[in-house]
Amino acid sequence: MHRRTIGSSVLLVLYVMWSGAAFAAASAPVAMPSAMDERIRACTSCHGVQGQGLNNDYFPRIAGKPADYLFNQLTAFRDGGRTYPPMGYLLAFLPDDYLRKISQYFADLQPPYPDADHTDVPAATLAAGERLVTHGDPARKIPACIACHGSRMTGTQPGIPGLLGLHASYIAGQMGTWRSGTRHALAPDCMHTIAIKLSDKDITAVSSWLARQPRPADPRPAASAAGPLPLACGSQPQ
Repeated sequence: MHRRTIGSSVLLVLYVMWSGAAFAAASAPVAMPSAMDERIRACTSCHGVQGQGLNNDYFPRIAGKPADYLFNQLTAFRDGGRTYPPMGYLLAFLPDDYLRKISQYFADLQPPYPDADHTDVPAATLAAGERLVTHGDPARKIPACIACHGSRMTGTQPGIPGLLGLHASYIAGQMGTWRSGTRHALAPDCMHTIAIKLSDKDITAVSSWLARQPRPADPRPAASAAGPLPLACGSQPQ
């Protein structure tokens, strides 16, 4: 589906649900829906009824990710650290407490993962992706993805997301925004530090390999990192 069509559809949902928010914000605190099913309706209309994600590049899986990570993303969209107009419009007038409740709701869900990607990718590309994910590239000071995201790649509490159940094109797109600086995280922005060292071939290799990995027996994020992170990261205080 064309990005403009997707954006228009999302904006229609947001208009129906939140048309009074901007007016109310100008004169009084916004009255928030009390029932959780009302709070998450705008989320599930794009990310799936359980946050499992949809079969496209724009609406990834959000279920089961650490609550702090989800909260950081919501505030980033609201405050300008990430840019996608429909998300910005949705979140513009929502307070932190409201966003924390939504984040915890989706963090507690674990719907089934989608089928792994099986499109044709050269074996050498997949092998290169596996090396970067599991070992990194010490010569270029690129740490292994699993050093932060966990050996099972399901993320680490409280603020590092899992890498499984995402489309290769989505992963590659996000790595591109980290590299270009159009996506920002809490300082120090460790993902930007890593992404600027990656070539297009590196990003293709990593995203292609990750998209082919099966669901782990335990999809929950690790309770804590196995050791110190390889570099300072503002979203994961140590």
